[in-house]
This record gives sequence, C-alpha cells and structure tokens, in this order.
Amino acid sequence: MIKIQNITKSYQSLKVLKGIDLEVKKAEIVCLVGASGAGKSTLLHIMGTLDKPDTGTIFINGENVSLLNDKKLSAFRNRHIGFVFQFHHLLPEFTAIENVALPAMIAGNSRKQALEKAKNILGILNLSDRLEHKPSQLSGGEQQRVAVARALVNKPSVVFADEPSGNLDSQNAQELHALFMSLRNQLQQTFVIVTHNESFASMADRTIFMKDGLLHV
Repeated sequence: MIKIQNITKSYQSLKVLKGIDLEVKKAEIVCLVGASGAGKSTLLHIMGTLDKPDTGTIFINGENVSLLNDKKLSAFRNRHIGFVFQFHHLLPEFTAIENVALPAMIAGNSRKQALEKAKNILGILNLSDRLEHKPSQLSGGEQQRVAVARALVNKPSVVFADEPSGNLDSQNAQELHALFMSLRNQLQQTFVIVTHNESFASMADRTIFMKDGLLHV
C-alpha cells in the first residue's frame, strides 16, 4: 500500500528526518510513537503528501507521488488519502452531513451523491441521529467521529491520523481507538497513526518507535 525510501527532511540546519525507509500493507494499522520532536508528524505529513521531502521517494498504491505536479497531487490526495488531526477542523457553519460530503463533492460527485455517501459513512459511525447537527451541537467525541467520517467518505487507500485522540477524554479516546479497529476489520482500511497513547499503540498491528529522525522497529 505504501512504500517510502530514503526520506530526508531538514529545516535550515535542523535535520528532522535522516533517511527513512518504511512499508505499510493494506488493512494494516501502524502506530508511530516517540518523544516530541522525534519527527513523527513531519514524517506523517510527508507520507500524506502535505509536505515534500528533501530527498527520497513515496509510493502509494503503486503510484510514485513524488513525481506528481501540484494539480495531480491534489487530485490524488482527494481520491486516495484521508486525514484525521488532533483538532477536528470541521466547518462550523455546516452540518455534520455537509462537512462529510464536502470531499466527495470536491472529487466530482453531485451534491445528492455526496450527501448519500456521507449519510452512509455517518451511519457506520453511529451518527445517523446527528446528521443535521452543526459542530457546536456535538460532543467532542462526536465531532472527532464526524472528522473520521469525512476522512473516509471517498474510500481512501489510507488514512493518516496525527494524535487523533489527543484532544479527547479517556472514554472518548477508547471509543475512537475501537472505531479504528472496527473500520480496519469492516472496510479493510489502512491507517498510519501518530500517537502518544500507549494503550492504543499496543492495539496496533505494528508500533514503530521514532527517535532523532530515525525509525527503530
């Protein structure tokens, strides 16, 4: 599903990534753990094509995304990649179903098709009774589940999540972690997740420790 080779990244004189090689299989949940400043989020953003490496190649679903121009990369990202961040980044003026439908409309679906896809994925996430609620009317856990639904609406090849439970209380965090496991089982969804949550990392198929810009498997 994902293969990255010799990924390096520096910010001025600071070497953040020092030659990363990693492969992720389809329907695998991989957690990246390590101290703050180890390079986890930088690596995640580069794998998710939100940032460019200084050197190295990134293959997703067999496509060398390192070679795509900005327009093709945006289209590839919309079709193949989902993102979940620590803060949900939902648009406050839109309802839950509208927030989830947006990526589908950007991908070229009609409004009707996009809303139907959003309704289906929100149903899988047990949010059918919250479709017309705006983010301010939802709990923190519900808002993050809407953000997960938005990441999944285009049936991406992989979902990248950066501290997805970092802003949740322990109960909602546990529920979110269980949700990721069930989505992997139900939808064969692939996840690459940065987390400081040790219990979540222990549930993953693979936990990879990052230190000083390098992976320690």
